[in-house]
Amino acid sequence: MKQDNQIPRMLSEPFSPDARPPMTKRIDSDLVIVGGGLAGTCAAITAARAGIKVVLAQDRPVLGGNASSEVRLWALGATSHMNNNNRWAREGGVIDEILVENMYRNKEGNALIFDTILLEKVVDEDNITLLLNTAAVRVKKTDGETIESVSAFCSQNSTQYELYAPLFCDASGDGIVAFQAGAAFRMGAESRDEFDEKFAPSEEYGYLLGHSIYFYSKDIGEPVKFVPPSYALDDITQIPRFRSFNTAIDGCRLWWIEYGGRLDTVHETETIKWQLWKVVYGVWNYIKNSGEFPDAETLTLEWVGHIPGKRESRRFEGDYMMIQQDVIEQRQHYDAISFGGWSIDLHPADGVFSELPGCDQWHAKGVYQVPYRTQYSKNIRNLFIAGRIMSASHVAFGSTRVMLTLASAAQSVGMAAAHCIQGDLLPRDIAQPEQVNLLQRDLQRVGGYIPQFKLDDEENLVRQASVTASSKLCLESLPEDGPLLALERPYAQMLPLQRGRVPRMTITVDAVEATELNVELRMSSKVDNHSPDVVLKSLRIDLPAGDNQLVELDFDQLIDDGRYVFVCVMANPALRLHLSQMRISGLLALQYRRTQRPPQDIGVESFEFWTPPRRPEGHNLAMTFRPPINGFDAQNICNGVARPTSQANAWVADPQDPAPQLDIKWLAPQSISKVTLMFDTDFDHAMETTLRGHPEAVMPFAVKHYRISDGAGEILAEVTDNHQTVNTIEFERSVETDALKLEVLNSQGDSPAAVFAVHCYE
Repeated sequence: MKQDNQIPRMLSEPFSPDARPPMTKRIDSDLVIVGGGLAGTCAAITAARAGIKVVLAQDRPVLGGNASSEVRLWALGATSHMNNNNRWAREGGVIDEILVENMYRNKEGNALIFDTILLEKVVDEDNITLLLNTAAVRVKKTDGETIESVSAFCSQNSTQYELYAPLFCDASGDGIVAFQAGAAFRMGAESRDEFDEKFAPSEEYGYLLGHSIYFYSKDIGEPVKFVPPSYALDDITQIPRFRSFNTAIDGCRLWWIEYGGRLDTVHETETIKWQLWKVVYGVWNYIKNSGEFPDAETLTLEWVGHIPGKRESRRFEGDYMMIQQDVIEQRQHYDAISFGGWSIDLHPADGVFSELPGCDQWHAKGVYQVPYRTQYSKNIRNLFIAGRIMSASHVAFGSTRVMLTLASAAQSVGMAAAHCIQGDLLPRDIAQPEQVNLLQRDLQRVGGYIPQFKLDDEENLVRQASVTASSKLCLESLPEDGPLLALERPYAQMLPLQRGRVPRMTITVDAVEATELNVELRMSSKVDNHSPDVVLKSLRIDLPAGDNQLVELDFDQLIDDGRYVFVCVMANPALRLHLSQMRISGLLALQYRRTQRPPQDIGVESFEFWTPPRRPEGHNLAMTFRPPINGFDAQNICNGVARPTSQANAWVADPQDPAPQLDIKWLAPQSISKVTLMFDTDFDHAMETTLRGHPEAVMPFAVKHYRISDGAGEILAEVTDNHQTVNTIEFERSVETDALKLEVLNSQGDSPAAVFAVHCYE
């Protein structure tokens, strides 16, 4: 960096009888966002890319909130560690871009690297002014329902910022702006009668979910002593589950080291933090010095969180408040803008000191919609409410509170703010049907996913074109080239079938003795769900002892509409299934995991969980199909859905096609300035940001190398090392052509070429 050689003059000021104000700077923008967790960060990036000026004020030195290196909680959402029935449920849009990039650079799950990715995404946006270490301290209003400005102070540069904008977003977690602005809020649990939520308590109460602090240990290969600080918990038996502590469990898995649910989780956070430090150092003292863990001798305490990860404090009221029924019944909303799918996950108020289990987790059978009306205050006209302060009851909050669900919903705030600025509107105005339709369109254009909605985009020129491909997958077989699977638990193959008769299938099994093979054909009770809760047909087949037995499965079954079916091979320790190495977009193998059995009358259903083993496991069944399974047509690229739902929703090329390509042709030349491509980065993979490592840096289904040419064969764009879901190519000058050709030259793995969507715009 070039240095200024001019010597500065000494600064000297005389005594002042008046108090000196701090240096003050005014910043004017279109949108002020207070809070730089994943919700505030994604809202800021979305708004900036939509063309408006954003100030993002974060009171910490890094972005990410609970996902940052300061707290180190893994970010999760609807995928729920791939432990529920929400298939292909990873959140889309900006948060997907961040997660995929983190996998590419940081598959080991280093929280420090995740910090750098978030910071890079923000500082690369020219429309964002980022203020780190800057805490909002005061709200100024022009009238009772309108915020004029927010004052914020940066402790690191001793500067006070006066932040002016027509729109504000509180993504601070505790709702510092919304609270000072006077917005209606709640803390604690509503009674069962208020919203008819069967999981709610019979009477309202003020208890909350507590805070957690995590710790890391490290084996340095030589003895390490530990002298606990004076404030460490000295009686480990105060923790009812103290016997579950051991040297094998990673500190961050100890999420149930939780405290504060009976305190004021806003104003007593420092008290809660000290109690959690007391617990953590007491736990480590127990592990190191109790004599019960000889293998702890060479372990050192590498890191302890300096701030707690907060779960619950204030929840603010929007024009709609999500309740238990929205989650469990998967209710439909005209203004849906994102989705959730985490369990209703409530914790005992006493946290680590409770005799009760650390949490009650009750799942729905599929993902649920999040309505836009939960993302702005019903009282303050120019205030969005994003992150965990969104409008939800205590019970619904048990599900909506997780970071990726909140980040996904907050993207609608960024896009809605841009629509407000461009149309001189207020947040509530965007909830009108004609406006919310545009919001939904623009969110889906950039990769957002809204269950039950298709992108209806009249401006996408591909909708007016003829779309053909060099080939398409007609799935006749999944080759028998994989490992053998002992049928200790039921195993299933998900297949996207068209309306009509279920094809005849064959599978290959080994039997160590004469036995019976039981196979069930199942589907989900809701067409876009992936819980195999309806048994269509059962087959019982007697098998002799012997290997490599081809077994024909003829279910003789009709299905009324296109949907996924599940071929479930039931457990039998005497049998081994032959599996396939081939992986294809839109196909998944599942294993029975467990059955959810909730107490009676809490408004939650009992059903089975069938989940995919993580790669490198989770192989498809070796199978043949007569007739072949279709549905992988080129026309899928403009059907408005860019992930598997009730169908694969992708063009998939024939695996034997040496040069897969899509041809898009118009009757007359078109003027094209932008092309958006959407690829398969395995929306079923949870992509936890920290703690859990991943076997791959890139998803094996993703297109790596592609080329776009015009009707004359001129190359318009070529990307040689893609790993992202959404690729947007903007041309310096509009291209006049009557055709585009997309050549898929290489994929990241061995899967056949697949594309979810192609959009072209003038």
